[in-house]
Amino acid sequence: MKTYVFRVVADIEEDVFRDIEILGSQNFEDLHDMIIESFDFTGDQMASFYMSDENWDKGEEIGLMDMGFGEEQGPRMMNITTIKEMVSEKNEKILYLYDFLRMWIFYVEFFEERDFKEGTRYPRCIREAGLSPEESSKEIPDLTEGMFDEEPKKKSQQEEIDDILNEYSDNEFGDESEGEGHENIDDYDF
Repeated sequence: MKTYVFRVVADIEEDVFRDIEILGSQNFEDLHDMIIESFDFTGDQMASFYMSDENWDKGEEIGLMDMGFGEEQGPRMMNITTIKEMVSEKNEKILYLYDFLRMWIFYVEFFEERDFKEGTRYPRCIREAGLSPEESSKEIPDLTEGMFDEEPKKKSQQEEIDDILNEYSDNEFGDESEGEGHENIDDYDF
């Protein structure tokens, strides 16, 4: 039996990564749990893996929970999708997103296959580099910004009429000579 070794790199300025070894028969929820544990996060937020290409573009989703919303074909789920089902080649890339408000992004890459060792608990973190970021160190963006600002100054009735009339000025038909031409219907020759 073989194990898979993944390098999990946090998307932050400092160089922080963990190497995680996992059995191919284990599932993505096991990998999720080990990532959370190895980075000292709480694990109480939503998360998803996305199979990726060489450019780290998001591909097929493997979600923590069933997000199909009643559809027959929602995304795969972590607890029933095994590592060996989805990962077959070295350097296979996977994006891991944790906490969809703070948007923690981790780059996960399969880089080594090893022999299973009897009596070893899997998954396991076999290498740590850098200090784990504080889970709360990323700010949650203010999604209501601008929604509750002061109401715009109320225009007078005359200002509103002037705005409407200005929208439909004589120049609406492409007359380039603004200020010249006909001011009202009586100026036209019929």
